[in-house]
Amino acid sequence: MGNMYVNNASVFLIQTLFGFALLIIMLRTMLQMVRADFHNPVSQFIVKVSNPLIIPLRRLIPSIGGLDTASLLLLLVLQCLELLLIGLVANFSFTPLGLVMQAIAGLLSLLLKIYIFGILIQVILSWVSPGNYNPVTGILYQINEPLLRPARRLLPPISGFDLSPIIVMIALQLMTMLVLAPFADFARSF
Repeated sequence: MGNMYVNNASVFLIQTLFGFALLIIMLRTMLQMVRADFHNPVSQFIVKVSNPLIIPLRRLIPSIGGLDTASLLLLLVLQCLELLLIGLVANFSFTPLGLVMQAIAGLLSLLLKIYIFGILIQVILSWVSPGNYNPVTGILYQINEPLLRPARRLLPPISGFDLSPIIVMIALQLMTMLVLAPFADFARSF
């Protein structure tokens, strides 16, 4: 019985430590993909925290077509390592293909969560302090704009109300339910 508490605490620590690392590296990758302002203090923090992991990999793994393959590989390896450690603690195993598929599902889930929470925070900040600039608002805008811009074309602001965040959040939730959940279930079957 006492072993269950230690296992739960171990899983919590593994998820927390790997979750922070995965979040930082995913954000760095997203910032690179949208060509965010790297003079922003938030961007600088993310780059400085992730540099010790990414810089050595970049020496070994070149970028392909402007895609930072070192960061993507690091994300996949860290997610696989997290799943393996949790499997060791919880006493279950993976096949290699199942591990990689579950890792991809976990990374896609993280990406969708970042977008959902990022858009939600951006909306709340627009209500609390509309028109004011701060480093977090700038980064959120740069990350979320590639998703919000097409939604604005579909449904332009009505009487000053921008409903594009609602459309995008509904679409992201539907993707989570209809695409990601079945893929994760399929990955667990291996």
